[in-house]
Amino acid sequence: MKVLLAAVLTAAVLTVPAQALAAPEPLAVPGQSAAMQRDFGLTEQQMQQRLAAETSAAKLLPAAQKAAGAAFGGAWYDAATRKLVVGVVGSARAAAVRATGAQVAAVPVPAKVLDQRKAAVDKLAGKAVPAAVSGWAADPRSGSVVVNVQAGKRSAAVDAFVAKVATAGAVTVKEVAAQAPRTFAAGTVGGDPYYVSNIRCSIGFSVYGGYVTAGHCGRSGIVRGWDGSDQGSFRGWSFPGNDYAWVATGYGWWTVPVVLGWGQVSDQLVRGSWEAPIGSSVCRSGSTTHWHCGTILAKNETVNYGNGQLFYGATKTSVCAEGGDSGGSFITGDQAQGVTSGGWGNCGSGGETWFQPVNEILQAYGLTLHTA
Repeated sequence: MKVLLAAVLTAAVLTVPAQALAAPEPLAVPGQSAAMQRDFGLTEQQMQQRLAAETSAAKLLPAAQKAAGAAFGGAWYDAATRKLVVGVVGSARAAAVRATGAQVAAVPVPAKVLDQRKAAVDKLAGKAVPAAVSGWAADPRSGSVVVNVQAGKRSAAVDAFVAKVATAGAVTVKEVAAQAPRTFAAGTVGGDPYYVSNIRCSIGFSVYGGYVTAGHCGRSGIVRGWDGSDQGSFRGWSFPGNDYAWVATGYGWWTVPVVLGWGQVSDQLVRGSWEAPIGSSVCRSGSTTHWHCGTILAKNETVNYGNGQLFYGATKTSVCAEGGDSGGSFITGDQAQGVTSGGWGNCGSGGETWFQPVNEILQAYGLTLHTA
């Protein structure tokens, strides 16, 4: 049987009684639960409590942002208090934000202004970015654009770059891991989800008519499935700049709203794409390293993959990944977050990974996420 995301779709997904679908569903199935417990050091109860609080925070964010109005200065999830924290400029809107149930933190500039500064830095940076600069992101708490420089690699070229982009406004420098980011495509290995020429990547999420994945995995030609048979073709792609693509399926393949565990962990149904705030937990499923979990560290970050390849609007996480995981699913609970782009490190010693937010892909191509 051919399905979109794996060789075999468990019968349980196809035969759930209608009345059972109305019952409350767990926020993480056993395999995902085990991965979160392993990577966060949590008990089962602690993990479920964390996911419940993060889900509430994600769903509260739109109302809290509306309450803040023009004073909105960004938002993040505080794992210690299990609350959504909303940055607010001044005190006039603070009470209205608290009334939604969110906590309030004073920030120096509105998110709109900070986003404009980040966009100005992107423009000033151009394509000739020093290899020692991993990327940059807007930090709502400090009100500055943080330039990430690899440890021990500060140089005159880096200082000149920082001075150039600092004309956009407040810029600070942060020392990060010495390893440079890279994309996570890999050469052909038998038994993995899909191939483009001699490149192996992972499927992200089902959409009606196909699936979304990473843009650097391919741009034209026939895509082959896990069994080597023709699966579909790229109908849209963008990389660098963005890192997204969508594949229209055919040849007897169809879509299901599932992120699979590659035979080692249980499948996860996808029920939506509520965007999780900074500080939330997130898990990644890929064809090489399967399930791994971590925390959302930053949003709207610009990543320098070298050779003029910049990736704008990335979400940074503490999750590890390896070659072949590119395009794979980032998910919080049952909510789709994005598709794997690249990072540094591996799942033996650790690392960080960036993903392309899924809602941007859906909007770019007018696609509809296939949900349970």
